[in-house]
Amino acid sequence: MAVPTAPMGPSALGQTGPGSMASWCSVSSGPSRYVLGMQELFRGHSKTREFLAHSAKVHSVAWSCDGRRLASGSFDKTASVFLLEKDRLVKENNYRGHGDSVDQLCWHPSNPDLFVTASGDKTIRIWDVRTTKCIATVNTKGENINICWSPDGQTIAVGNKDDVVTFIDAKTHRSKAEEQFKFEVNEISWNNDNNMFFLTNGNGCINILSYPELKPVQSINAHPSNCICIKFDPMGKYFATGSADALVSLWDVDELVCVRCFSRLDWPVRTLSFSHDGKMLASASEDHFIDIAEVETGDKLWEVQCESPTFTVAWHPKRPLLAFACDDKDGKYDSSREAGTVKLFGLPNDS
Repeated sequence: MAVPTAPMGPSALGQTGPGSMASWCSVSSGPSRYVLGMQELFRGHSKTREFLAHSAKVHSVAWSCDGRRLASGSFDKTASVFLLEKDRLVKENNYRGHGDSVDQLCWHPSNPDLFVTASGDKTIRIWDVRTTKCIATVNTKGENINICWSPDGQTIAVGNKDDVVTFIDAKTHRSKAEEQFKFEVNEISWNNDNNMFFLTNGNGCINILSYPELKPVQSINAHPSNCICIKFDPMGKYFATGSADALVSLWDVDELVCVRCFSRLDWPVRTLSFSHDGKMLASASEDHFIDIAEVETGDKLWEVQCESPTFTVAWHPKRPLLAFACDDKDGKYDSSREAGTVKLFGLPNDS
């Protein structure tokens, strides 16, 4: 079915004049008061600490809605949960049960005790940190690679390697709907209002469906190449997409137009996260740094150094702390052995 196409995003590279790349990437006159304040904070809180989480690489990290816990999912087929104490993460539990890699996980949007994991073993599992038990295992049709929980907490959407997205009732654990897409589905997300469902795809488009009807609303040509990840800002004003062309584009939620782009990375953008106040955007790739931008200007606010490609980033829901995980190798003993660590940036330099 043909759906209307919105104005081109940063894929309109050949244009000049208004709406061209130059006007999107305009440089502002000087750092804002917010940028200067955050830079001052990070000068005293630029420490990154590592915490051993898994026996193989970490694919996904996510904070509970209250910020008390961080969960990680790994190639070692497990999930780990840490408690955030003053300036460190303390491992609380390791969650076993999946028969294959845990590729993505997310928490319930308003219940800080529940999280869900997506695995290549053709299941998703819902876990409760109070009992440390798996409260539901839902069988799906394919190897699952991405997952999200609806803002109202009622539905879990899971996407698999065959580009099927299944909508699962979070209470009954039964499938409510299933959609097979004709394009490569990368990341999936509801908007904050819960009435639209977004998919990024391999052709560089953002596909938008009405929810719960799942009828096509719009398809946006966002990037000239594979559109990889998507995140909504907690304030509901913007969403951001990252793509294989190494650009991050920022979109107005209501107008569905690109308002600016961030172009400091050189490699495909794998992961994005907005800070709790919606004012900072972290983006990461195979570049050996994580870019932290001011959302309103696109200006560089900070960069977090890392020694290898970054798979996943997540800002804390209340504080300027960034959790992330990289393709680390354990150089001390064996340079080919994966380290399986979770990292935390934004800690006091003297901690």
